[in-house]
Amino acid sequence: MPAGHPTGPADAVSRRGIAAVEREIRPYIRRTPVISLDRADFGLAPGELVLKLEQLQHSGSFKARGAFTNLLRREIPAAGVVAASGGNHGAAVAYAAGILGVPARIFVPEVSSAAKISRIRSYGADLVVTGAAYSEALAASQGWITESGALPVHAYDQVETMLGAGTLGIELGQQGRSVTTVLAGVGGGGLLAGISAAYDGQVRIVGVEPEGAPTLSYARTAGRPVDAPVGSVAVDSLAPRRVGELTFAVISRYPGSSVVLVSDEAIRSAQQVLWDRLRLVAEPGGCAAFAALLSGRYLPAPGESVAVVISGANTAAVDFSR
Repeated sequence: MPAGHPTGPADAVSRRGIAAVEREIRPYIRRTPVISLDRADFGLAPGELVLKLEQLQHSGSFKARGAFTNLLRREIPAAGVVAASGGNHGAAVAYAAGILGVPARIFVPEVSSAAKISRIRSYGADLVVTGAAYSEALAASQGWITESGALPVHAYDQVETMLGAGTLGIELGQQGRSVTTVLAGVGGGGLLAGISAAYDGQVRIVGVEPEGAPTLSYARTAGRPVDAPVGSVAVDSLAPRRVGELTFAVISRYPGSSVVLVSDEAIRSAQQVLWDRLRLVAEPGGCAAFAALLSGRYLPAPGESVAVVISGANTAAVDFSR
């Protein structure tokens, strides 16, 4: 792997930087489709609704974008890379490492779903399941970094990870030119930070997180990242202990952004609606942003064009084994 482009400060996450990354990783990622609908199709007041179907990305989520950015832009030691993850980031790093011929060890907590564990193993990475929560898997991965010298690829709080996530925003800006508001789920904040920087204040950005995992909400109240609860149906994708230091710095550059909370019941309902109405499969964490719209936690104004990021298809919600 070529050297250069080490992790830097939060101000390195910019629209210009994201555009450069988009060109670099384009051969390795999918340009995922959008579908344009009327909100009235879901019993809401009429208005344009654009769904960005990022669950169709390699490895099943937007995380592949950040994984390839890290592996292409950073110098990889002989020991390879290491990542801690609720599942989706681990699958993305495992996939990217397999494509690029890099050794990878992935640490996931015991709450990681069977679907995500299976996907990581299918990509040939060395998988370690340890700890009750993401924070414990992260601690275990740090021990491996010290022991082996492997390069850490953080799930969200890293410049390259945010730059990669931001390429979704570049795509969406080209596909949905009339969009005035973007809703996206929040865990550690990498996706929201990337999208915010990609749009650079041109549209309203709304972060959506589970009531049981309000990392960004707690940080905004405290004025800095602080520990938050981690109990949610989306615990394996949207429930780190706290939002990232770097991600919070990037998100905070845009005072027009906001965050709303949704219940686990609303998330499950959104997951079911996606399947019933559109035959789209997404995991709970990938449905949180859509849940905010369906549940009325976010109420668009008349004439507002809303885009919702759907990301995360690593679920056994639909069983085709019978």
